[in-house]
Amino acid sequence: MLAIGNGAEKEILAQLELVGVNNIVVTPIPDKPEESSTSEEENNKEETKKFSKGLDILDTQSIEKYIPSVKLVSPEIILDTYVINNGRQNSVKLVGISPTFFSVSNIQIEKGSKFNRYQIENALPVCVIGKKVEKKLFTGQSALGKHIKVKDVWLQVIGVIEEKLISDKAQENLGIRDLNQDIYIPIKTFLVRYRDRKIITDKEQENTGGFIVFGGGEQNGPKQKIPRGNYHQIDKLTVQVSNSNELKATAEVLSKMLKRRHNDVLDFEIQIPIQLLKQQQKTKQIFNIVLSIIAGISLLIGGIGIMNIMLASVLERTKEIGIIRAIGATEEDVILQFLSESILISVGGGIVGIFLGIVGAYIIEFVSGIETVLSLNSILLSFFIAVIVGLIFGIFPAKSAANKRPIEALRNE
Repeated sequence: MLAIGNGAEKEILAQLELVGVNNIVVTPIPDKPEESSTSEEENNKEETKKFSKGLDILDTQSIEKYIPSVKLVSPEIILDTYVINNGRQNSVKLVGISPTFFSVSNIQIEKGSKFNRYQIENALPVCVIGKKVEKKLFTGQSALGKHIKVKDVWLQVIGVIEEKLISDKAQENLGIRDLNQDIYIPIKTFLVRYRDRKIITDKEQENTGGFIVFGGGEQNGPKQKIPRGNYHQIDKLTVQVSNSNELKATAEVLSKMLKRRHNDVLDFEIQIPIQLLKQQQKTKQIFNIVLSIIAGISLLIGGIGIMNIMLASVLERTKEIGIIRAIGATEEDVILQFLSESILISVGGGIVGIFLGIVGAYIIEFVSGIETVLSLNSILLSFFIAVIVGLIFGIFPAKSAANKRPIEALRNE
């Protein structure tokens, strides 16, 4: 059980390292088509719905400028695309980032370097790739200085990030991508050389356009709104706060600022990952408490078993007790003898229990996928508790044996 508890704690700490202790994550909400309705009230709501410019680079600049508790802001633009190298094509995520991304996400560069100011300001076609991307495209070789074609643009590899181990469970629970499989470019390079959703093309106007189309009278029916789709310029915004105590207050200020900048349209979602992790931690703590109660009941039953065995031993060895008392053994000697025997029983059970606990921890991890962490301190603590149980539950039988008088004991025999 201590192995399960240690494993849960290790998992929480690993997830904290991935999401960042003081981070707030802002994600946009795309405009989705709504179900058609003939209700006059709902039609009026559609008519009066305000226009929002969406989450964009200007929002990040305002956050940095006007919220004093904010330390770093890291916008991201994500594109599902493909990369071609030596005639091989692989699916990847192309991520446009700012220089603060690596600090906010706790990412270290293993080889090469990050983007410099000249590359960022001039939107140069350079990239930093994940470790798995390098292994796929450049098996057994270094990717530094080489070129890869991502969609229609050739990019030069200037760096490779250090591999980060991210479990499938963490990806599912926290919405974290496998950062080792992404290709990173400066956000300005992304907007200039790939796509900027702020720029509306003729084709987009024809297909969706993000405009509200009105009917031409009663014959044409009620007014209808054409959904704009994903009109946000950026796909994710991570805000790092200087002090963890200011997380909640900063999130409230951030929500009010963005809502005001987006014309009172709530087209974004704010999450504080550390709060989600704390909720998970509370759940796991309750789980560990339940396990501890079960273990306590098991220890109680084991202790009662030891006490019953020793009481039966006292009854069976009444003659022996009478003889050793008759030849000069004191009450303390009798107590010490029976306590030693009860402790010996618990020590034997403790050794067997440690072996079964180690094997059980590995079986649980293999069968259920729950991570378990065995440590020497846990083993020693468990063994110490086993000895204490034998000592406590052996006191009553030992005193019972010591209270027998030599003549009474022999007469009873």
